[in-house]
Amino acid sequence: MGQRGLRPWDGGLGTWGYGGYKAWTYNAGAIGCMGPGGWSCRVGPGGLSGAWSCGLRVAAPRRRRCKSGALRSLGGAVPGRPPRCPRAAMADGPAPKRRREEAEAAPGDSPFPLGSVRLRRLLRDSAREKAAFVHGQVAGPSGEETDAVLILEKTPFQEEKIEELLRRHTKLELQMRNDIYSTYRLYPPPELSEIKATVVYPATEKHLQKYLRQEVHLVRETWEDYRDITLPFIQSQSFSIQWVYNILEKKAEADRIIHENPDPCDGFVLVPDFKWNQNQLEDLYLIALVHRRDVKSLRDLTAEHLPLLRNVLQEGREAIAKRFGVPGSQLRIYLHYQPSYYHLHVHFTALGYDAPGSSAERAHLLEDVVDNLLLDAGYYQKRALTFALRADEPLLKKFQEAGRVKRLDSP
Repeated sequence: MGQRGLRPWDGGLGTWGYGGYKAWTYNAGAIGCMGPGGWSCRVGPGGLSGAWSCGLRVAAPRRRRCKSGALRSLGGAVPGRPPRCPRAAMADGPAPKRRREEAEAAPGDSPFPLGSVRLRRLLRDSAREKAAFVHGQVAGPSGEETDAVLILEKTPFQEEKIEELLRRHTKLELQMRNDIYSTYRLYPPPELSEIKATVVYPATEKHLQKYLRQEVHLVRETWEDYRDITLPFIQSQSFSIQWVYNILEKKAEADRIIHENPDPCDGFVLVPDFKWNQNQLEDLYLIALVHRRDVKSLRDLTAEHLPLLRNVLQEGREAIAKRFGVPGSQLRIYLHYQPSYYHLHVHFTALGYDAPGSSAERAHLLEDVVDNLLLDAGYYQKRALTFALRADEPLLKKFQEAGRVKRLDSP
């Protein structure tokens, strides 16, 4: 998913904004916040008497001119002709739309009123993910109700707390016993019953549909399909990625950056994905966001982007090994197609972690992408790509209208 947030402190709260709405992640205990200047603070559960930790906003590095052609083409790439590096887009002042989005994306100052949520329906529950996706509403000062999405997720067990959990459980109920096997229902104390709550508020209908259980269809997209169906659809939509620009410009999450290569054409920023709480390495998950703004997805990549992809691959591995002690041989490094948001990014996950979106119909290993571009500079402008779309997604309807995917109600 393309939504991101601040790292929760030890039992803390993070707040961030993107795309004109705000989201929070909750754990029991301290509250953390982020101000518009790029600073962060921590307030203990006792109120303002708690400890504060603040850091100054880091200035963005100077940009250098990119040594690539001046051509801007369909989707940023045409076979044999490299796209233009977006130096001007990064150096120019913000456009009116950017100013509006940035103002809308400013983080809030107060915690989300979790106790005031009125539950509307369960959108989806997942036994595999140990998570529930809930549609709720919050009443405003004048009584009007605003939609919210709550994602309630059991946090992974921490090895150092397992013994304490076994010793301090409040109740143990036998469910079944057969020979050497038995199952119990164990009730841990509240402080060891942590639930991660991610909130999208205010939520749009698009957010509600995203988390609703849906049928899924496979789509086989040729380059002509991309040119005639997918690209016009992307260009017609108002997908906000202001939160990505906030990270790249260090207006948000500057304290979470694990590694940065500041080169405007071949550089990137490596940050933890919000799905990872950084308490254990078993579900390690980081995202590399490239500085270039003219590359939307796998379809735009040509041999001209090989230096960028190699930097992400090599420097990302080295940074993760240095910071977390996880070798490159234990990492799954891949791109999504279709991506959750149209700004090129690369996923780094622990190899043993069954991460969402790591299945064959969506994930493309970065090393395979590099090899494919070495074989053919325009590889991803020639071959067909397969991906899954939910039944309610507008892009699937575009493929159905073009006769590329059969409708369920058609003969």
